[in-house]
Amino acid sequence: MATVELTFSALPAHVRTARLVATAIARRTGVEESVLDEVRLAVGEACSRAVEAHRLHCPGEPIRIELSDDLGRFEVTVTDSAPSDELEHDREMLRIDDPLGQLPDTLMSGFGIAVIAGLADDVQVYPSPKGMRIRMSWPAAPNGLPRI
Repeated sequence: MATVELTFSALPAHVRTARLVATAIARRTGVEESVLDEVRLAVGEACSRAVEAHRLHCPGEPIRIELSDDLGRFEVTVTDSAPSDELEHDREMLRIDDPLGQLPDTLMSGFGIAVIAGLADDVQVYPSPKGMRIRMSWPAAPNGLPRI
């Protein structure tokens, strides 16, 4: 199993770098070309959510990403240090019908997680008062060999 770790400060410009690194590693681990856009979008969404949370709660703390291949899966874990107490509040508010598109910004994390769940093959979210960890994975070729 190979693992790459990346940490970056809470700046939106670093999200692009995280997406590029994740896509390059996914390609090398044998994730199908047709799935690479989903990897790019899901990682971008998770990192954007983390950047926004850090900018609000702990701008000096780095965001951490782990990318690994294990047992035929490409796995990305995005970890932030922002408190996740508002997650239940976000879940409740996601049930509100908002035809005018005027939902509060606090919903962005809930919508982001919903988008990630639609893009990744498997998603697990671990909120805690000390931060949130989002683990997403996709099928990959064994030993990083391209699929035929």
